[in-house]
Amino acid sequence: MKLSKILIFGCILLTGILGKAQQLPQFTQYMYNTISINPAYAGSRETLNATLLHRNQWAGIDGNPRTNTFSIHSPLKNKKIGLGLSYINDKLGFESTNYIYGDFSYSVNLTHQVKMSLGLKAGVTNYNLNNPDNTDPFFNSNFNTWDPNFGAGIFVGSNRWYLGLSSPRVLNTDLNRSDEFSAVERNSYYAIGGLVFDMTENIKFKPTVITKFTNGAPVTYDLTANFLFNEKLWLGASYRFNDASNFGAMIDYQVTRDIRVGYAYDLPTSTFSPYTGGTHEIILIYELFQRYKGGIKSPRYF
Repeated sequence: MKLSKILIFGCILLTGILGKAQQLPQFTQYMYNTISINPAYAGSRETLNATLLHRNQWAGIDGNPRTNTFSIHSPLKNKKIGLGLSYINDKLGFESTNYIYGDFSYSVNLTHQVKMSLGLKAGVTNYNLNNPDNTDPFFNSNFNTWDPNFGAGIFVGSNRWYLGLSSPRVLNTDLNRSDEFSAVERNSYYAIGGLVFDMTENIKFKPTVITKFTNGAPVTYDLTANFLFNEKLWLGASYRFNDASNFGAMIDYQVTRDIRVGYAYDLPTSTFSPYTGGTHEIILIYELFQRYKGGIKSPRYF
């Protein structure tokens, strides 16, 4: 690894650990992983949904951020209540954070086509700093703590559009309880939205946006545009503003009626881009196919 790479990554690592806020990871395919930030989304797919996602950020740099997530959620029989469970493992160098949270939502119909859901999220955050043999000169201690937290959200939409507001972590928590460095889990606020409309009989266009506000960190904006071909193939592009700006491209394919796979690639637009192979993100979605009286239910795009 070249010295320049080491110095650049060292600055990034110190910024993340010594900085004011421990932030939830962000995803290029956020529109397919909504429950990780908004508990009101639980059960909104109206069937069992399970999602696996792996993100390898800044590939090619030792100790780079790596994130794995798993979520599962489903409505209950009365369709008004949704339950979910989500797990996130986020690693950066010697630092590892695990989020284990349960989700609850309650939905009401505003009109025949528009539904509003209110959600609560509760669970624990595990923060671990493992510096084997004190090999890092900046940190001489190891930490392993578990802290409770909770969140809330609202989700409103139909089969053609959606809006959401949420704060998945409400409490500000000192994760290491030490004066050696600051690792504070600060509350973040998310605003999301999207819509889909027909361009031709076989092509649909779906723009989406997510905005993140965190106390002590820059506001970020992600804009994404996806095209759906023949209800099978998604092709899209995205751009993130204000926080290590990135340009991304993505592809998703409906392999079977129940299974969809996707891949996204991000490339930083800053001076950091020559030192990394970019960011790779893989997603696998299982969604239980159901038939309804009168035929097959119309597809859901959010």
